[in-house]
Amino acid sequence: MDDLLRGFLTETNESLDVVDVELVKFEQEPNNATILDNIFRLVHTIKGTCEFLGLPRLEALAYAAETLMGKFRDGAPVTQAAVSLILSSIDRIKGILAELEEAEGEELAGSDEGLIKQLEDMSEHAFDSVKTADAAVAELAAAEKPAAQADAGGDAECSRCSGN
Repeated sequence: MDDLLRGFLTETNESLDVVDVELVKFEQEPNNATILDNIFRLVHTIKGTCEFLGLPRLEALAYAAETLMGKFRDGAPVTQAAVSLILSSIDRIKGILAELEEAEGEELAGSDEGLIKQLEDMSEHAFDSVKTADAAVAELAAAEKPAAQADAGGDAECSRCSGN
């Protein structure tokens, strides 16, 4: 194994330890942009280095996790399920790194498609609860509008009647 890959493994494992701690904090403070930015930056760095080193399996997994975290940065609500899924991704990345180290730098074949698909699905639907809430507010406003118009019409009729 060359020194570049050995350095990557050491640095990435250290970064993932930080990500674990930060994710626990983030779970407790889901609106803390500083924590989210730190997690995002670390995973983004891992993804970019995987691309540079030609580690497509790790890169794909890091990319999918990064995409979901990007949705949070864009304002999607942070859910317990999403944080758990990201934690699962980090655990899988750690496992692949351990395999990489044991295999002397060769990325072993394996499929992470199920986990990547879950991350992609959650990313795709990250704003659904916000859209549903917005639709519910719009529906409520629309339902109240005719009632308000009816009240206004009733008041106008009453003022005409009282004027006679």
